[in-house]
Amino acid sequence: MIHTDETTQETVKTLEGLISILEDGKLGYTNAAEHVENPAMKTDFLEYARERALYIVELQDEINKLGKSTDTSGGGPLGALHRTWIDIKSSFTGGDTEAIINACITGEEAAIEKYKMALEENHLEHSQVFVVSKQLNGIQNTLSQIKMRAN
Repeated sequence: MIHTDETTQETVKTLEGLISILEDGKLGYTNAAEHVENPAMKTDFLEYARERALYIVELQDEINKLGKSTDTSGGGPLGALHRTWIDIKSSFTGGDTEAIINACITGEEAAIEKYKMALEENHLEHSQVFVVSKQLNGIQNTLSQIKMRAN
């Protein structure tokens, strides 16, 4: 894809939207880790939060490669759509493990949906599609692991 200023802007907006989702997830998992009693779950949640932080850096690198700065906030339409993690944080306060797991599942399902939308929008270059697809795969794996805990 040849990048004009307009397509570059669209690409950056898409990637920033995903970054905003990842920020929410990182916060969500950090919160979840603070509220679960089970030490193994706590470790898993902190690992998922670290994974989100790495994903953020990867996407920021992609934005920087386009010659754009990554310190803008807001995240465009994808970010605005994704406040699931923030909305469900209240379910953590009771420390109910099942509620926390369900909240994580909800958050990850929303993230997966936004990732799929980002790929379908077709604003991404080949290298960005690769990074976003790889991250989507990782999020889907995390969701599977969390769902196994729910049973």
